[in-house]
Amino acid sequence: MLAPVTDRGEAIGLLEVDLPDEPDGDVVNWVARTAHALAFVVIANRRHTDLFEWGQRTTPFTLSAEIQRRLLPASFTCETGAFALSGWLEPAASVGGDTFDYSLARDLLHLSVTDAMGHGLASALTATLGVGSLRNTRRRGACLVAQAEEANRAVAEHANVRGAYVTAVLGRIDLTTGRCELLNAGHVPPILVRDGRVVPVELPGNFPFGMFPEESYRSGEVPLLPGDRLVVVTDGMRERNAADLDLPAALLRLAHLHPREAVRALSDAVLEIAGPALTDDATLLVVDGYGDHGPRRSTAGADTARVSPDEERSAHVRR
Repeated sequence: MLAPVTDRGEAIGLLEVDLPDEPDGDVVNWVARTAHALAFVVIANRRHTDLFEWGQRTTPFTLSAEIQRRLLPASFTCETGAFALSGWLEPAASVGGDTFDYSLARDLLHLSVTDAMGHGLASALTATLGVGSLRNTRRRGACLVAQAEEANRAVAEHANVRGAYVTAVLGRIDLTTGRCELLNAGHVPPILVRDGRVVPVELPGNFPFGMFPEESYRSGEVPLLPGDRLVVVTDGMRERNAADLDLPAALLRLAHLHPREAVRALSDAVLEIAGPALTDDATLLVVDGYGDHGPRRSTAGADTARVSPDEERSAHVRR
């Protein structure tokens, strides 16, 4: 039997069990629950060892890639009754400074996508300043504008490269009302997929972080309705050969997929067009809004109303 090892929609791996006889329904359910419990064992123990990190790597990391990996959240997927979120970063041959981040509070979802100027170690260090500042102010309860202004000053004052800057989209979603506040700091505009249409979200213009240390910032709002999909990408998804991807058409084509599967499918589409060695990081974050009380889903994290047949099959124990 193969059972998915998952937590809040994050696919950690598969539990493979050899049985002497054909299992009945009780055994299938027991293995499914065991696999779900195993996810918590892995999560608790990977803080103390590199074994799980080694298992996820197929090639050695450069120093800049190691720094960039530490800037990303521990889990790329998070799912609750009100939303499902997933991010993905396809790195360039020389790390391009992209990051994504999120944090779930009681009734608020915080998110960010950033892109530091340049490549390699200098870009990773600039990204560290930006992400570190955003996390620090977020954890102090600061609003989006204050987060942006603090990050702007941090990059301007402490970046080790003259003229360094970071573009970003910051977001804060009230899960009880669907109110979605967004702030764009010189970044690719967010995209809203709603009722079969793909439209860019118009927001007040702001400079990237680090350009002008005393610059003030403005945010905008968009109501996130049940069934909406909010998508934030970096310019690596739109530049050079990657620009040949018809992103709006791809988003509509993949609208039925769970965010976890959608980000992987979009990443694969970019690699197919641009080749295996990207010239810039390609990063995306997808958030599906379900409203205050979304549909019930299994512990495998699959909303079977919006997944492919392959995804639906993988959400259940298979013999």
